Amino acid sequence: MGDEKEFLAVTVTSNLSSLETDRRFPSDVTVGNLKGKLELMTGASMNTMKLELKDKDDQLIYELTDDNLTLSQVHVKSGMKIHVIDSSDNIFDEDNPDAAFKYDEEDYHQRDESMRKFLMKNKLGKFDEEKAKKKLEEEEKEVKLSESIKASDRCEVKVPANPVRRGEVKYVGKVHFKEGIWVGIQYDEPLGKNDGTVEGKRYFECKPKYGGFVRPSNVTVGDFPEVDELDEI
Repeated sequence: MGDEKEFLAVTVTSNLSSLETDRRFPSDVTVGNLKGKLELMTGASMNTMKLELKDKDDQLIYELTDDNLTLSQVHVKSGMKIHVIDSSDNIFDEDNPDAAFKYDEEDYHQRDESMRKFLMKNKLGKFDEEKAKKKLEEEEKEVKLSESIKASDRCEVKVPANPVRRGEVKYVGKVHFKEGIWVGIQYDEPLGKNDGTVEGKRYFECKPKYGGFVRPSNVTVGDFPEVDELDEI
């Protein structure tokens, strides 16, 4: 067996919220890919995002500017903090946590990414703060679960109102047809919905009806060999 992947335990903070979140990231993840994960966690747009590396006492070490370097290459260590800065206007008032999800109407319509787009599409924001917070917490959970899922993993898929299915992970990441992180599965049996292609965009290849996409919370990876029909007799 190969060497186990090293994970770094860091605290994520953001100028968009006063909350702090403890997370574990692979040491070989690039700064660019990390920004994609942090976009889902914090609501900051990866296109305008800046990352600051801080020590445990919240003292700035330096800014993470090279998207191609891995966390180990920029000397990120467990116990450090990664502070996310969205250079666009702040939609949160850090001095008043109860004012979260209030926004400037003009800026709201000018920005086409991250939190404001999320709030507008789902009619959240000032309309339903608690629902928005819960939605973000759920998405953070999905992101965290996805970190332990990788392509080629054997898995078992459990989706409510559907039979338990086994297969192989083929894709983990964002998709164009739904928000958030999704897992592409090649099932052992024709119990899927596609061939790895959705609306003309291919994410992986498999036979028709053998492919499908589910949320990380529906996937359990492990030693799940194909079921032999003779074993069921």
